[in-house]
Amino acid sequence: MGHGGDIIHELTTDHREVEEIFGRIEALPAGDERRKEYADEAVMELVRHAVAEEQYLYPTVRDMLPNGDEVADKELGDHAKAERIMKDMEGVGADDPEFDRLVGQLMLEVRTHVRDEEDNLFPQLRRAATAERLNELGEKTRMAKMAAPTRPHPAAPDVPPLNKILDRGAGMVDRIRDALTGRGRS
Repeated sequence: MGHGGDIIHELTTDHREVEEIFGRIEALPAGDERRKEYADEAVMELVRHAVAEEQYLYPTVRDMLPNGDEVADKELGDHAKAERIMKDMEGVGADDPEFDRLVGQLMLEVRTHVRDEEDNLFPQLRRAATAERLNELGEKTRMAKMAAPTRPHPAAPDVPPLNKILDRGAGMVDRIRDALTGRGRS
């Protein structure tokens, strides 16, 4: 969950970890219960990652890039699509054909979003921000992920300051629910 380095390194490492989880899901046959466990793990990572981006990456993008508002709005739209898919996955078992459809949709959405960030957004941000600023944002991102929710909350605000306030409470409730249900322990 926390890797060290600047915000771009932190988020790129998250991308690789989620892709690894996706690979584990794809390697298993349809209906295998481990697919649901891995999907839950991916959702937990994706939600924490998205919360950190919404709290620190996109506000910085708005401030530092000439087309920052447009870029941030597009990325937030990508997050909203993925979050709706993750919410739809919550009550669906691995043996349900709907699970495979939703997981496939989520993988496509996330992979497209990752490519866009890594090919376009991150290079622009690296040119616009100082190394010191990127490192500071990396630390803030790691802290945000530690307190972030682990479940999708599509109706929650995704821009500061409300998201920074409400995400902590939702994160605490989610971690309690996860502890009680054993979600994410595998």
